[in-house]
Amino acid sequence: HGKLALELRDIVEKAKKQAKSKLAVPVSIAKGLKDVSGLLYATTPQVRLGDLVTTDEVKEKLARVVREQRHLGKLKSHGLSPRRKLLLVGPPGTGKTFTASVLAGELSYPLFQVRLDAVITKFMGESSAKLRQVFEAISEVRGVYFFDEFDALGTQRTSPNDVGEARRILNSFLQMIEQDDSNSVIVCATNHAQVLDYALFRRFDDVIQYQLPAKDEIASLFKCRLKPYVTSNFPWAALAEKAVGLSGAEVTQAAHDAIKELLIHEHEAISVALVESAIEDRRRMSHEMHR
Repeated sequence: HGKLALELRDIVEKAKKQAKSKLAVPVSIAKGLKDVSGLLYATTPQVRLGDLVTTDEVKEKLARVVREQRHLGKLKSHGLSPRRKLLLVGPPGTGKTFTASVLAGELSYPLFQVRLDAVITKFMGESSAKLRQVFEAISEVRGVYFFDEFDALGTQRTSPNDVGEARRILNSFLQMIEQDDSNSVIVCATNHAQVLDYALFRRFDDVIQYQLPAKDEIASLFKCRLKPYVTSNFPWAALAEKAVGLSGAEVTQAAHDAIKELLIHEHEAISVALVESAIEDRRRMSHEMHR
């Protein structure tokens, strides 16, 4: 059996080299996702941590998650588990959804967005069954699984608006996320942490708080989008001052609005006045939405 032994050794050595490389680990999704058609939306993000504009504190927490995931084998060999269950909390448009894409891109994992509108139904028991299908996929197919608007699942069980079926769904989720010992990363995001059931928080390895962008972050967002279209002495700091209070998504939309005006009207460069007008438009829309 000498020839067989040599072939096995070559296979093991090849596997070791692949594990050490930064290339994506092949993930077979055919088997694990066969029963969750319509419950998951799959993508393969290419974005990285450097593409996310947020605070240094948030970036360091995300970098820590990535480091621990990349050393998963070493940690598990010592009886430790890497951070893999994350709760992202903060106002809309502050980068929570983009964070899920960043983690998938950094780890070369597929991103699976859980479609809660398909999971939650009006039929008794069906939602819990669909949720179990999602967690079976989480166990069988390594990836980043993203539950957006998580408060739809995690409302406090003592809420006066609670109904029996909602309580059963939450209890099912609590049980499934606690029992889950897969190698997938689970990311849940909410704009309303105050309505979440208290029992949820201890099920997560990390709770990451997102805030509206500060002036320097707003300036970075504008530079990232507008730099090719403006003059060299563009007043980024003054412009950022006028956009304080907007979310990162609203700042980005204002920048895109200014670029569209530039292209449509064939201006030579984007003016400060053009961006200020776009900022005010976004601010008015924000005020209308929160009236």
